[in-house]
Amino acid sequence: MSTESRAAASFWEGGRSPYATNSKKLGMWLFIVSDSLTFSALLFTYTYSRVANPNWPTPFHFSPSIIFASVMTLCLLSSSLTMVMAVDAMNRGNRKAAAGWILGTMAGGAAFVVLHLNEWLNLIRNEHITAFANEFGVPLFGATFFALTGLHMTHVIIGLIYLTIISQGIVRGKFKAEDVEVSGLYWHFVDLVWMFIFPLVYLMSAKV
Repeated sequence: MSTESRAAASFWEGGRSPYATNSKKLGMWLFIVSDSLTFSALLFTYTYSRVANPNWPTPFHFSPSIIFASVMTLCLLSSSLTMVMAVDAMNRGNRKAAAGWILGTMAGGAAFVVLHLNEWLNLIRNEHITAFANEFGVPLFGATFFALTGLHMTHVIIGLIYLTIISQGIVRGKFKAEDVEVSGLYWHFVDLVWMFIFPLVYLMSAKV
């Protein structure tokens, strides 16, 4: 057997990934790609509905809607930073610091969920907007708004559960640095999606 043949054979005998990455990270990237298609479809639907309806509602007052949405954005951006710090601490072998940074990430995510639910209640109670009807005459607004923001908030909640498991595993010495990095990929994806939702849904539909 030639040298090239032996090298090729050893490469596929196991013990290493043919894609130069571990299976967990590859699986997360595949999930992110597929989930991106879902959010892209919802964003396209919202945008098309908005352009097709000249009387599209603009129910978001500067206070509290835009203020809340801006604070929510700050919470997610801050949580992305703490997630980066968690990955860095875990790569340096500092499990205690990594767990602490993840708890900080979870705090930002939890604040986002609380503020978002409060914003929903404000729209339902004060603006009388639901997923099926509103006072502005364009029922698609409520359907697309709650579907898009609801799906994103669900991802944030799932992320909080995911990070809870990761943080507990870190303290117990169960997970490795790659596990924290994979959870970071998920969290950064959720944050990135919000960077599209915030200007498209809130800022472009602000009441002037």
